[in-house]
Amino acid sequence: MCRRFTVVTWDEVAEVVRELQADSPVNAQPDWPARPMAGEAATAQVEPGEDAFPGAGVDVIVRGPESQLAVERLTWGFPVEWQQRPVYNTRLETAMGPNPGMWEQPIAQGRGIVVTGGFFEAHATQTTRSPKTGRRIKQQYRFESGEDSPLLLATVCGQGRFSVVTTRPNANVAPVHNRMPLALTLAEARWWLRAPWPSLVANWQKLANRERLALTAAPEQPPAPVTFGQGTLF
Repeated sequence: MCRRFTVVTWDEVAEVVRELQADSPVNAQPDWPARPMAGEAATAQVEPGEDAFPGAGVDVIVRGPESQLAVERLTWGFPVEWQQRPVYNTRLETAMGPNPGMWEQPIAQGRGIVVTGGFFEAHATQTTRSPKTGRRIKQQYRFESGEDSPLLLATVCGQGRFSVVTTRPNANVAPVHNRMPLALTLAEARWWLRAPWPSLVANWQKLANRERLALTAAPEQPPAPVTFGQGTLF
């Protein structure tokens, strides 16, 4: 399960778009890809370097008209009737299975990519003390690319919203959690965005295995307590 990832700068998102589009005719527009307008998301966008949570507005790379890539500001999570919080993760096996349910149209027509500096997972058994409440909480681990580059997370999108696709964990994530986001290489991300539906149906299981994807893992450190020097108000 993924419910937190770090937002990168617009320049980093735009650079990934250009790399994904590198094998296509060059776009002559000097400001391509166009930056999404601030009013396009139902929620405010998270600032670069900060962490996004479900409900946040995030820039997502999507396939536009005539196979041209574009960036849209979408809200993380799909509202559902059976619970108050939105559904923000999509199991790849479910979406591509015989009963995809609510994911049938997004996986077929709305695949996207989120560019991130890293994602977080809660450890199944390790705990740490909350600096806010003092209670024991699950230890969070941060995962980053082992190649010192942004991670490309697969998403499914629709109606101004997106969900992060998840798969079984690789050797880096398995000691912490039993699921991980579907992090893709540049070539895999290009295929994820462009693949015709029959091709995706025939080959999606190749994406499910992330063992060849190198990730680094580190426990999240609690923020240092704020200390005030001795002084006087007068």
